[in-house]
Amino acid sequence: MSRPDDVPRPRADPAPEVARAAAADVPDVVGVPDVEEVPDAVEHVAEQAVEDEVRAAVRQAVSVSVATGLYGISFGALSVVAGLDVAQTMALSLLMFSGGSQFALIGVVGAGGAPVAAITTAGFLGVRNALYGAQLGPLLALRSWHKVVAAQFTIDESTAVATAQRSRRAVRAGFWWTGVGIFVLWNAMTLVGALAGDALGDPRAWGLDAAAAAAFLGLLWPRLATRAMQLTAAAAVVVAAALVPVAPGGVPVLAAAAVAVVIGQVDARRRRAADRAGTAAGPRGEEPS
Repeated sequence: MSRPDDVPRPRADPAPEVARAAAADVPDVVGVPDVEEVPDAVEHVAEQAVEDEVRAAVRQAVSVSVATGLYGISFGALSVVAGLDVAQTMALSLLMFSGGSQFALIGVVGAGGAPVAAITTAGFLGVRNALYGAQLGPLLALRSWHKVVAAQFTIDESTAVATAQRSRRAVRAGFWWTGVGIFVLWNAMTLVGALAGDALGDPRAWGLDAAAAAAFLGLLWPRLATRAMQLTAAAAVVVAAALVPVAPGGVPVLAAAAVAVVIGQVDARRRRAADRAGTAAGPRGEEPS
């Protein structure tokens, strides 16, 4: 008969001891962020991406401002040659601030045209800025009094730089830096050209007009990546080139803009119809039950 001490005793569960030993042997994991820190890290990365885009927009705006602003010297000189004095030239440049319209007006005046014809021609070209305003309004989302100030800086270049951006902060930075930069440089160089007058000769011989056009083409070129954009640009160019010899100043620009708008609307409707057809067909092209 066995004694109580000889009775086999149940063995203790070794799991707790093994777990404690394993925990003691495994070093602390380094570099694994707390779950609560992950949203902050993602937000920081997103904020940094926006900051980089804003800086890129500012650099683009400055380069466009310099290339375009320098061409103001041509307007100042040609305006004085056309018969305007320095004060009239500066008033026209500061208040109208639309290069195409300004050159159109002094072109008619210099050719001996009537004031009504000069104003009408400049007005035709200025209509495009209203189209720019309609496009920029939702992108900029400005307060009421800011809209009044922004209207003065709504020109070809500021619209091109702003609409090339993705985030709202970059859109605003591109618009304001381009608009204000060109306004300052354009009017400063206009004053230089007006004061120099005939001493400059023909400023277009310096190639400044080509520099401004090249800067604008540099903004436009990356946006022609898709087939639809390429066809739109080609159609607008053909229409404008065909109308230049026969239509009054400003009409070719408006016609080209109208062509772009029509093609854009047709393409947008086509894509919406394709999206609706794809949704109705279901994920595998089957009719939804």
